[in-house]
Amino acid sequence: MTQKTEPIRKRNLRSFGVSLLACAVLAGCALQPLEPSEVAQHPAAPASPIIPARDLGDRLLTLDPDHITDADVRNVLAKGPTPRIMLLYGGIYPVKPIMQSFGYFLVRMGYPESRIRDPGDDDWSYSPYEDAAKLAGIIAWDYERTGLRPMMIGHSQGGMQAVKVLHELAGHFESALHVYDPIKGQYEARTTIVDPYTHKTRPVVGLSVSYASAVGAGGATFLMPNQWVMVDKLQTIPNTVEEFTGFAIPIDLLGGDSHYAHNGTARVRNVDLPATYSHVFVPAVGPLPENPEVRAWINDYTPRGEHDTSMLPVEAAQHVLWAADVWYSIKKHWCLEAQRLVREERSRVPTQSASRPGESAKRDTPEVHLREASGMAQPVR
Repeated sequence: MTQKTEPIRKRNLRSFGVSLLACAVLAGCALQPLEPSEVAQHPAAPASPIIPARDLGDRLLTLDPDHITDADVRNVLAKGPTPRIMLLYGGIYPVKPIMQSFGYFLVRMGYPESRIRDPGDDDWSYSPYEDAAKLAGIIAWDYERTGLRPMMIGHSQGGMQAVKVLHELAGHFESALHVYDPIKGQYEARTTIVDPYTHKTRPVVGLSVSYASAVGAGGATFLMPNQWVMVDKLQTIPNTVEEFTGFAIPIDLLGGDSHYAHNGTARVRNVDLPATYSHVFVPAVGPLPENPEVRAWINDYTPRGEHDTSMLPVEAAQHVLWAADVWYSIKKHWCLEAQRLVREERSRVPTQSASRPGESAKRDTPEVHLREASGMAQPVR
């Protein structure tokens, strides 16, 4: 028995080592340095919602969220209010750069880098081993400051973590959640925020994100003790997300074949990727926007209809359906959140609003306002 099992064990170890080496090599290829971005600079953590100038607001309101072009991103969306995107990588450290590659993809497609990277440690993505309540606390902290609901994109264990955060926000683990300040790197004492729309105090529990997605979540990832609480929750999406897309790869031993359903109002869509896709390398899409043909294909993508990738380069065809679908949804909810902020500002009647703990009452006086400027407005204090 020992003679038979020993070669198998060695082969498995060899395979694991080769996989880790491949992760490092492919991630390195996907992490070519970013060129200086022409995208408008955005503050990583504005103190309060930034309202676009009238002209930019008008252009935002004319956009069709379901048909956002490359020019719309470059000339309109990237100059206006931008939600935070939280990337969640898939487990062991060698795969972390693969999710960073997706961050590079987003920046090359036109998304402001500062609204992806953590405002505290400047990292590109979050670990699936972090406390999901902490991530929920960051969502609350950012929403209170910007008036824009964040988005979450998770890969493998990171996908499971994204769903766990949704359940945290729904109060399925704890009845109260603390706000987490990523700049100070600590929880705040409060479990409430001042809603930037109603100007009233509300609990963190019950907040929602605009969009979330998970690819390759389930399967062997359930073997990790930190994910055991998700056994009966992973495939059920609560009302704490506007739209959720679950991606599965057939015959994926690592990620399983998870398909999702809502338990209320969330819009849930399931997408089966080709069986040729790699569980590990799906998000390694950093270089795709640098090929004009591939970039055009991605920008023309809509979730409906057939998607022919046969004319694309082989290296693109192994990732492009996932990248294009996620980018489509990000553009859509980026637009919707910006439009929501503009419409609210234009319809708002001045009222006495609550202050955040520790803030001066001057916040609600006429002297404290947002000054419109070309491009983005800047808070005046």
